[in-house]
Amino acid sequence: MIELTYYGHSSYLVKINQKTILFDPFISPNPKASNIDVDAIKTDYVLISHGHEDHVADAESITKSNNAMLVSNFEVAEWFAEKGVEKYHPMNHGGSKEFDFGTVKYVHAVHSSTLPDGSSGGVAGGFVIQHEQGCFYYAGDTALSYDMKLIGEEFKIDFAFLPIGDNFTMGIKDALKAADFVRTKKIIGIHYDTFPYIEIDTEAAKKATEEAGKDLILLNIGESIRL
Repeated sequence: MIELTYYGHSSYLVKINQKTILFDPFISPNPKASNIDVDAIKTDYVLISHGHEDHVADAESITKSNNAMLVSNFEVAEWFAEKGVEKYHPMNHGGSKEFDFGTVKYVHAVHSSTLPDGSSGGVAGGFVIQHEQGCFYYAGDTALSYDMKLIGEEFKIDFAFLPIGDNFTMGIKDALKAADFVRTKKIIGIHYDTFPYIEIDTEAAKKATEEAGKDLILLNIGESIRL
């Protein structure tokens, strides 16, 4: 069993055994996450899917204050290294790396990636995390892609963090198809409701998910769940 805590937008803290992994921290600039004390967040790793501001805003401060390991693609990892992040691990698409909580594979995402100062963020990606208790997929920002079928063929995905806000990423319709591709019935919604562009009809999304025979988990900011 692992524990998930939602910090808004696409940011989740995942606790596996005694290790914690924070994904895409966009917390302090997010007015919807004003109840979260960023300085109180403790994590061993910070995983960044791509370079956009709404995924990296708090990464530098959290990584440094926790002496955490930052993991992302080469361009993003090197950008943070230039900002003084000492512990970092660069990856690229298709590559895997074993850490003390499990194995990370950096996988394809269909999305742009530019860092806050205009630097190239390389090509956006997502992560497949294998650990002693199972396996999950963090898609990051992405469109639906046939590459997701390869994930379903290679891994036994227990649940997937999938964007559902539409406009900049998949909406719920494509997210349900993505869940089929990666062969999971459990979706953790990310990248929705933060801005007007990505506000969703929550009841309609839940109804569509139920009709598709799947589970859609939408937590309140600050809420935790065990899976």
